[in-house]
Amino acid sequence: MTAWILVGGRLVRTAALLALPRPDFVVAADSGARHAAALGVKVDAWVGDFDSSAGLTLNAPREVHPTAKDETDAELAVRLARERGATRLVFLGAFGGRFDHAAALVLGGVRLAREGLQVILHSGDESGHPLLPGADVGLDLLPPGTTLSVLAVSDLHGLTLTGVRWPLRQADVPLGSGWTVSNEAAGGRVRASLEGGLALVTVLHAGEASAP
Repeated sequence: MTAWILVGGRLVRTAALLALPRPDFVVAADSGARHAAALGVKVDAWVGDFDSSAGLTLNAPREVHPTAKDETDAELAVRLARERGATRLVFLGAFGGRFDHAAALVLGGVRLAREGLQVILHSGDESGHPLLPGADVGLDLLPPGTTLSVLAVSDLHGLTLTGVRWPLRQADVPLGSGWTVSNEAAGGRVRASLEGGLALVTVLHAGEASAP
């Protein structure tokens, strides 16, 4: 089951956005509700403390939480999606906005992948894909020259990267290294795999599409 989780970052309409798997369940986290119209989806649940959604109206059931809480609005949305049976989480509006929220979302996405869920982070013009040992990331149909990076969330061991301008084979990459930033797709399938560590593969997507 695929859940779309609408969060408060930027959202750009691109062909990559249109190619995402369609949702079985849509939950908006506070101000992420503003993306529903652009995506052309009906929101099944709207959760959060509603401190950043002033002026937004949405015909969806609301789950209101206090501002003083131990989870972000995105985490509340994830909890609800998992309770509904979601095994694939697609975060839309994942990049941009406040850095602390974006960083927490990225790191939380990697954690959720470790827990066995399929996770995609997307803003239309940029996407992120957690990379764990034994679970390859494969990206199809990236135009030649597309910029992509492997961000080392921990020390990486045995990173192999193919289908790119600068391939790697069983490389060890330290936490936060810039070595694997700004590679380029060579055309065809890009594949990344790890023997140890945690990473995020990010892709910059060019061009705008018509409204979903």
